[in-house]
Formats: sequence, C-alpha cells, structure tokens
Amino acid sequence: MSGDAMSDWTEGTEAILYQRCGTCSRVWYFRRDFCPHCGDTKVVSYRAAGSGTVHAMTRVARAPSEALRAHAPYVIGLVDVDEGFRMMAHLDDGVRIGDRVRARFETFGDAIVPVFGTD
Repeated sequence: MSGDAMSDWTEGTEAILYQRCGTCSRVWYFRRDFCPHCGDTKVVSYRAAGSGTVHAMTRVARAPSEALRAHAPYVIGLVDVDEGFRMMAHLDDGVRIGDRVRARFETFGDAIVPVFGTD
C-alpha cells in the first residue's frame, strides 16, 4: 500500500507506519516521497506490529506547553521497533532501557500518541 492509502497516529489512527525502499530495502520512520538512503522514489508504507526494545529514555518534568502541563511528569524514550527503525514515543513509568515493550495508543493533550509498556 502506498503512504496515501494508510494513516497512522499522526493522523488520529491507532497505528505506527514506517516505509521501506523498493530499491535498496532500507527502512525508516517519518513519511517521505523518496528513500533517504538511495534517493529512489519506489517507497512502500507498512504498519508496524508495535513491539520493540527501549534504547534510551528521559523523564519530562517541564511540559513544553500549557496544555501538556497536566501530564507532567511523563517519560519519553527511543524505541528500537522490531521492523528495523527507531522512534521516539511515550513510555510507561517503570519501563527501563533494554526492556521489551509493546505499543498502545492514548490521548495526550489534544492528540492520540503511541505509549510503549511492558504489558
């Protein structure tokens, strides 16, 4: 399926999309019309299963906006998703670097966001 036929959490759908190049087979997160590695336009979008391993994390004590202050403190981290890309996402309290995690989707501020936890 092409990127135009699929939506993800950035558009309010409970899904995480990634892309793969049809020429060099590299994968990446963040939608593009071309491969950031070889420049080809043979790009295909896929839905990730939503599981991975925590690479890094930090606790946010000062929210970046008034709307998010009610959520602070919260944890964000980098997750190495099983399909081969790394993404930033919210993490459950108690998650540690190296933990295997799985995504679910929650409302955060005025958006739906992926939240990774060990459950």
